[in-house]
Amino acid sequence: MSVKLTKRVASSLLKRGKNSIRIKEDAIESATKAITREDVRDMIKKGEVYAKPKKKVQSLYGKLLSKKRKKGRARGPGRKRGTLKARTGDLYMKKVRAQRRIIKKMREDKVIDNEVFKKFYALVKGGSFNSKASLLNHMKGDGVNIDDEMYNKLKHV
Repeated sequence: MSVKLTKRVASSLLKRGKNSIRIKEDAIESATKAITREDVRDMIKKGEVYAKPKKKVQSLYGKLLSKKRKKGRARGPGRKRGTLKARTGDLYMKKVRAQRRIIKKMREDKVIDNEVFKKFYALVKGGSFNSKASLLNHMKGDGVNIDDEMYNKLKHV
């Protein structure tokens, strides 16, 4: 495998961009010989392949704001930019992405087949459900076999 492919595999394993992945100079030879994801995983454990640290907020004002936001401050109406309609797209995407995660997880776990997946994918896209819970309740009503344990697990996906 070339160094380029090793970097790509490492970026997917470390969940970081390809440009932030670094390979130590003495490990370039073994990086070209790494064939499988397991080989790359071993190189990461040894420290031969690593990701550069994420950049953080540089400005003092930004640091203070991020601390306040962690506490739940600085999120009131005075901080909001844009009209309500300009902001609703964000809310829609947040809901849709969460609901899509649920149906994808169910398809991966073979709870639903592709046909049911496509049906619910279209319904989610159309905005038929207000929340993840309403999606799951609708699926239960449609005859999808979801037990209580799975229901609770999927609500937090």
